[in-house]
Amino acid sequence: MLGIDVSKHTLACALYDPAHGRFQWERSVPHTPAGLKDLLASTPPEVAWVMEPTGRFSLAVAQVAQAAGRKALLAPTRKAKRYLASLQDRAKCDRLDSRGLALFGASRPPTHPLSPYPIKTPAVDELDQLLTARRGVVDALTSLRQRLPDLPYAEGPLTQAVTDLERQRKVLDAQIAKAAAQTFPEVAEVQAVPGIGRVTATAAVSRIKSKGFTHAGQFVAYIGLDVATLDSGKRKGQRGLTKQGDGELRRLFYMCARATVTAKGSPFRVQYERELAKGLPKTAALNAVARKMAKVCWSLVKYGSKYKPEDVYQQRDLSDPSPTPGAAEEERPRGPG
Repeated sequence: MLGIDVSKHTLACALYDPAHGRFQWERSVPHTPAGLKDLLASTPPEVAWVMEPTGRFSLAVAQVAQAAGRKALLAPTRKAKRYLASLQDRAKCDRLDSRGLALFGASRPPTHPLSPYPIKTPAVDELDQLLTARRGVVDALTSLRQRLPDLPYAEGPLTQAVTDLERQRKVLDAQIAKAAAQTFPEVAEVQAVPGIGRVTATAAVSRIKSKGFTHAGQFVAYIGLDVATLDSGKRKGQRGLTKQGDGELRRLFYMCARATVTAKGSPFRVQYERELAKGLPKTAALNAVARKMAKVCWSLVKYGSKYKPEDVYQQRDLSDPSPTPGAAEEERPRGPG
């Protein structure tokens, strides 16, 4: 098992032999084509490469490994960090991290092996980049609009900046729509769900298609809308969103939930009112609706089905072969979205 701690300029590597329980070698190579070629030459072909996701840096290494016929495995960040902390919590460096990743990969039981490192297709990569760029533009717009009332002497330049950013947002929206239509025909069907717009539909379909979630609960957990229960000491039965994974997609679904409960004829409004009748706060009820909408989206993409309002409350039967933990227990959230 080869553990690789990936950075922009270097790859800290440690080759672990599970059969003999020892490291065969440790070294650092440049994160360059020459360094990767050297690493391929010095690593047995049957050895799996284990890496944490570090964006484009680790993706480039995984692409080289898979192109050479090597097995590249993904070490989930949260689980890997906990494992590394259990080995050594008083020091942290690239060398220790590479050793820990190799041991983490070797420690996985056969019934729960690490997943292959996901490689995005060029089309998915293009969409993800456009969505990321749009999020940056929207964040900048929000910040400038909030500052305008407090900076009257800078009103002219700030207003012009807002106008320019609005124009760029529209350009990105057009690019996203074009790329989505060419890559994911499912986006149109997801947009049929009341409250879901093009950006959310595109982001959701892109993640569902590229991540390969086997049931709706996995997608819900990926965007952090699943429920965690804290039952320890004096804290009994407290529930809240895990808020793990894709925070931006979680925010988008929350905003969609706010939109759908005011949409005429939306089947989700019935659920929202039912949650409020249970005594839940509005934010918790909206989170429950957002979770339901995420499951509906997963089902539409997974099965290639058409959106039917009357099927919304049968969604668990269609999409989730096993009950999602905590699905029947709505949370009092730790914060919006």
